[in-house]
Amino acid sequence: MLVLRQLGADSFREMRWLAASLDAVFGLKVVEGTALADIEDACDHSRRQYRAESLLAKLAGEHPGHGCKVLGVAGVDLYAAGLNFVFGQADVELGIAVISLCRLRQEFYGLPADEQLFRDRALKEAVHELGHTFGLGHCPDGRCVMHFSNSLADTDWKSAAFCTSCRPRLLV
Repeated sequence: MLVLRQLGADSFREMRWLAASLDAVFGLKVVEGTALADIEDACDHSRRQYRAESLLAKLAGEHPGHGCKVLGVAGVDLYAAGLNFVFGQADVELGIAVISLCRLRQEFYGLPADEQLFRDRALKEAVHELGHTFGLGHCPDGRCVMHFSNSLADTDWKSAAFCTSCRPRLLV
């Protein structure tokens, strides 16, 4: 089972769509868990960003149990130690991951909204981070969803699918 959890007070209309899309990719029952609205203690106000590790720790504290994967979906900008920002992060051992929708939106860059491009990006980042929770590392194939995205251009270039090398190693 895969549990999607909204992180923060924002309401995401994308959650239902993302749940259906992830069900199709992984073939698992996907449910929407309760929102984790209070994430302010993960905020670094000097950076105006939230620590991805802190959000993972919050999700770990409420993990539903063995064999279940959890994906937190945040509308805020995330970062990790030593990095300016991250699109997402995973804790492989605990089977939890978090993604940020913030930098996946064209509006973040002062551009007109593009809903289809946003959905493509969100799905790729969700599948990528969940791929880590299912035992996959980064892939050298630039078109594979498990390829590391150092920029939004990398995310846009790769597909939302696992390559022929990664798919058989997926531990679902």
